[in-house]
Amino acid sequence: MDFYKYVLENKDLILAKTKHLLAIPSVLEAFDEKSETPFGEEINNALHYMLDLAHEDNFVTKNVKNYAAHIEYGKGKEILGVLCHLDVVPAGDGWSHPPFSPLVKDGKLYARGASDDKGPTMAAYFALKFLKELEIMPNKRVRIILGTDEETGWRGINKYFETEEMPEVGFAPDANFPLIYGEKGILSFNITGKTTDKDLVSFSAGDRLNVVPDLAECVLNKDLRKEFKDYLVFNSLEGRVEGDKYIVFGKRAHAMQPNLGMNAAFILAEFLSEHIKNPFIDYICKYLTYDHLAEKYEINHHDDEMKDLTMNPGVFDYQNNEFKIGVNCRYPKGWLKEESLLKVKTITENHNFTYELLSDSPVHYVEKTDPLVKILMDSYQKYTEDYDNPPITIGGGTYSRALSKAVAFGPTMPGRKDVAHQVDEYLHVEDLLKSTAIYMEAIYQLTK
Repeated sequence: MDFYKYVLENKDLILAKTKHLLAIPSVLEAFDEKSETPFGEEINNALHYMLDLAHEDNFVTKNVKNYAAHIEYGKGKEILGVLCHLDVVPAGDGWSHPPFSPLVKDGKLYARGASDDKGPTMAAYFALKFLKELEIMPNKRVRIILGTDEETGWRGINKYFETEEMPEVGFAPDANFPLIYGEKGILSFNITGKTTDKDLVSFSAGDRLNVVPDLAECVLNKDLRKEFKDYLVFNSLEGRVEGDKYIVFGKRAHAMQPNLGMNAAFILAEFLSEHIKNPFIDYICKYLTYDHLAEKYEINHHDDEMKDLTMNPGVFDYQNNEFKIGVNCRYPKGWLKEESLLKVKTITENHNFTYELLSDSPVHYVEKTDPLVKILMDSYQKYTEDYDNPPITIGGGTYSRALSKAVAFGPTMPGRKDVAHQVDEYLHVEDLLKSTAIYMEAIYQLTK
């Protein structure tokens, strides 16, 4: 059966509903476990938008205390999980159009969340809806699992699996085609400390560990306006001075590919290092600036299959001579983790600062020869005729690692620019539609 033809007949409906979802600014406000909306009103609105849609289409649903939910279709003992999330990272500055006013231009659907992960979530939803309309009954229960906290702490999906069954197999439509069978480990740590410097009043950059900061600012007791403006001009950088506040702009990017961004904190720290003596600034410049491979710490590692370890210092906060630096690492298999972290701890303590491990999600890996991989690859190839691009590994972390056997599967096609977490995020409309057909095929084949 040609599922893509059926999808194209429903193109306008898919786009309309996807735009409605994208218009909800589902950025984490604050986490409150005592609230009926633990991740804030807007994320809750996105969750209930999907559940209302499912009710209209007569799906079975379950809402787990507004932490997460699922939409179910099919019968049988086994479960196929399709793991999606409805939260998005903050929009950031510099958009060409409002980030939560979805716009189709030149064949691209622009909005925060278009590619990560509300666009793909809608592709998965319509895949299930269309199978139901075609009266194709899966011999497994297919559950689209809707997470609410993927970008920050996974508290939503963790709460969900405290009470709900774990699918035997699954996929997460939250990355790249043709298929991602391995994901690097994700590890985060803080560096904290105190200084006695009187020149630097404050320094801040970034709000998420998994995003390269695109703005950094500081307040100084020292007049460096002329030097700062000269620095910007000489290095062709963007920034400005507002009274005693010095602001610089970088480029936002996903922490799994920090080399695609420009960390604004690095720019500001490099400037300050030339004019003030501050241990916080010195530490940044000595061990962090412009070093996405972590070579300054001497903890770099390369695996032929999963490629390089990468490091993203994503959060900087300096107030009242106390500071915190939040660092996110993506590590491949074979990395000597304990030995490497001891190096960071030792270096940090030698500067009279404190190292604290925040979290560690190990490497996730499914063998390329597994039947799950073969079926999904066949589904992809049926609608793309792409037999050249092999399955890959990435530095990102998707919900696929929540299951023992799951992979990331689309929606970004090979050769497309990765714009997740970036300004002017978009998804090609063609890819949204083709992904829907691919997911239909995948669900059909995995549940026959």
